[in-house]
Amino acid sequence: MTDTPAAAARPGKAPGTARAKGPGRARTRLLAAAARRFYADGVSATGIDTITAEAGVAKMSLYNNFSSKADLVMAYLDARHEEWLGLYRRRLEGARDGRGGVLAVFDAYADHAALAHEHGFRGCGLLNAAAELPAGHEGREVVRRHKEEVESLLRGHLGELLPDRPEEAGAWAEQLSFLLEGAMARAGLEGAGTRLEHARTMAADLLDRL
Repeated sequence: MTDTPAAAARPGKAPGTARAKGPGRARTRLLAAAARRFYADGVSATGIDTITAEAGVAKMSLYNNFSSKADLVMAYLDARHEEWLGLYRRRLEGARDGRGGVLAVFDAYADHAALAHEHGFRGCGLLNAAAELPAGHEGREVVRRHKEEVESLLRGHLGELLPDRPEEAGAWAEQLSFLLEGAMARAGLEGAGTRLEHARTMAADLLDRL
């Protein structure tokens, strides 16, 4: 990859014996613990006891901050979406034009993949969670909106490159989003971000031919 993704630092693991103090602190620790366990082990396989033990809080503290495990799952999905947006905005700061904006989207995906995970990279955490949720679940809607937003960002950057060809910009945005998601799926299966690097190179070559 031309621009090496800057790996974001992973929050330190909360000792199981520590006790969070204050509602804000407890919520932060619970969300961090849920993020680690949901990503590593899956939503369905991760119980409340596992999350509270890792967060170092009493079970009652969880219910003081979240109405249920389902509520915690929704908070996790929202937080993961915001985490990706933060990585994208950071990359966008270095973009000089529409081409750079498109590549910022790809780099943000690579940055997310480069985050240190306890048991290795498993692909898109949002899609992994959505795969466990039943059709019609509100969590799947959160994931759908995230993917639509990614495609919309691509469309906007391509619009800068093709200001007089909005339909073509939309078509390319769809194709690039498919390239990105396909690369993410393969990268998750392989446990490494190499496919994302290849996808970025493909996207850069395509942009140079527009």
